[in-house]
Parts: sequence; structure tokens; C-alpha cells
Amino acid sequence: MRQRLSSEPDRYRGRRRVPTPPRSRYAVVVTSAFVGAGVVALGAASNLPDAKAVSPDVLQSLKTQQVAADALESRSDGAASRGENREAAGAELSAEQAAKDIYLLPLDEYEFTSAYGVRFGKLHAGIDLAAPEGTPYKAVHGGTVTAAGYSGGYGYSVTIRQDDGTEIIYAHSRRVVVEKGEQVKAGQVIGEVGNTGYSYGTHLHLEVHVKGTPTDPITFLADRGVDIKLQMESIYAGLAAAAAS
Repeated sequence: MRQRLSSEPDRYRGRRRVPTPPRSRYAVVVTSAFVGAGVVALGAASNLPDAKAVSPDVLQSLKTQQVAADALESRSDGAASRGENREAAGAELSAEQAAKDIYLLPLDEYEFTSAYGVRFGKLHAGIDLAAPEGTPYKAVHGGTVTAAGYSGGYGYSVTIRQDDGTEIIYAHSRRVVVEKGEQVKAGQVIGEVGNTGYSYGTHLHLEVHVKGTPTDPITFLADRGVDIKLQMESIYAGLAAAAAS
């Protein structure tokens, strides 16, 4: 080894070396820590209740609470199911009611040729809609067929009475396809356009009688969402008819 010269600075002068503890001391410290932790754990575990030592009243209380919770859940599910059933029934009832209330055009295509009013000194008590002979025409509203067949100046005709007593007459048909007493719905085919009775050309004659008195079909149907002159039905009537079909 090289001898330290007296002129070299003494780097270690004034310092004290800290003696390193023997390895056995580390082992003792680590072992003590683990032992202490184990004692603490055992102490905590000793404070937990033993299942055999739990009071029967407590167990019964827990059981009662679980039964009540199950009953509430079952009741909730039952209420939800009943609510769904009521909604479905309401939807079905609404569709059925809508089908009873709708008014539709009697023909898909036609030409409006004659209005309601006095003609040749007499009341023309309905309107005329020209269409090719044999064209199917439909009930504008649901009701009961009170007459179906040949009827003098009306030729072959159909009369349908609604629930409120209003009657609608479809006249001058080539033939009718319903019978007296039959229940019909709006949009159902009830006859074919013709030229029978006191008629001047192939057309459908449509009359509306409210409480036994003839009424202008144009005004009557317009109030119910059907425009004969524009050949238009209310969009709501169309939706109701689609829902009911």
C-alpha cells in the first residue's frame, strides 16, 4: 500500500464510523415484526362473533327482513305486469274506438259532378260522384245495414245507420254486396257503381240524413275530416284505419 503523505488532507479526520450490527440482529428485528403482526391479527379475530354465539333473535330478524324484501320485489313485478296489461288493453280499446269514429272517402277515384241543392225545381238531396261502372265503393262510416237492394228511383242502393241514428244512402248501384242487418266498418266495400233507378249516367249518389232530415254531405263529411271535392281524408282517419286493420 502507498503510504499517506503528511501533506495529503486527512479526509477521514474527525469522522466516526458507525458500527454495522451483526446479521443476527436483523433477523431478530424482522422476526419480531412478523410475530407482532400475527398477535394483532389474532386479537382482532378474537373479537369477531362466533356463528354459534349469534343470538337467535338476530337471526330471526334477518330472516324476516329477507322475506319482506322478497315480497316487495314480487309485488313490484306483479304491479309492473298489471300496468303493462292495462296499457295493452288501453291501446286495443283506443284502436277499436278510433275505427268506430273514422270517416273515409267512398271511392278511391271519381269526378264530383253534382252538388246538394235544388235541381229542376226539386231538392237533389245528395251529391253525385261519377266513376266507371262496376267500380267498388265503400262505406264512409261504420254502422248497420238497414236496407240493401232495389228501391225505386234509387235503383240498387244501400242504407247504413250509424250508432247515433244518422243514415247514409248509396244509390244507383249496379249491384250491392251486403245484406240487411249486416254490421259494416268504414272502408268496407258494400257495392259497385252503376246507373240504375232515376239516373243520368254511371255514378254513385250519396245522401246523408241526420235525425231523418237530408243534410249536405259535403258539409257533414268536411266536419269529420273528409273533403269530397279535394278527394282527401284526414291524416288521422288514415292512421286510425291502418291501426284498426
